[in-house]
Amino acid sequence: MIEVEVKARAPPGIEEKIAGLGGARTGAEVHLDLYFGSKSRNFAETDEALRIRIKEAGAFLTYKGPKLDPETKSRREVTVQVDDPQALESILESLGFFRAAVVKKRRTKYSLGRAILCLDEVEGLGSFLEVELSGGEVWEEEKRAALEVLARLGISESIRKSYLELLAER
Repeated sequence: MIEVEVKARAPPGIEEKIAGLGGARTGAEVHLDLYFGSKSRNFAETDEALRIRIKEAGAFLTYKGPKLDPETKSRREVTVQVDDPQALESILESLGFFRAAVVKKRRTKYSLGRAILCLDEVEGLGSFLEVELSGGEVWEEEKRAALEVLARLGISESIRKSYLELLAER
């Protein structure tokens, strides 16, 4: 599965702009993201990520592959639900992985056509908007659609760095 994602700093009044385009609030979540590193593979150099996300709906292990284009954060993403995130972390540590970082955020989700809009309040970074679409063979079309949503909201930037990368730069 290719996840097409564009991210930008959330400007003031973004929720009203989303509603003005017909976006509907679909819920709110709190995420605790545990990122892992490896002594044998530098994920920063390979542009990959391995994460356990813990939220109200459960825990999920996600592998994110390298970004596919220079404009967005589109990348291959594989996610599986896990019953016991602490046991999974213990397994990963037994295999040589280590907890590299923790990202905490509150996410408010909106639906706008095929797009999911996520308004994130990231601890230590501030407010961001992510526009996500899932694409298979036609991910380039989804990329154009995601960038168009940002443009319709009056946003011209597209941040390619992850929250993990942005936190590391602080």
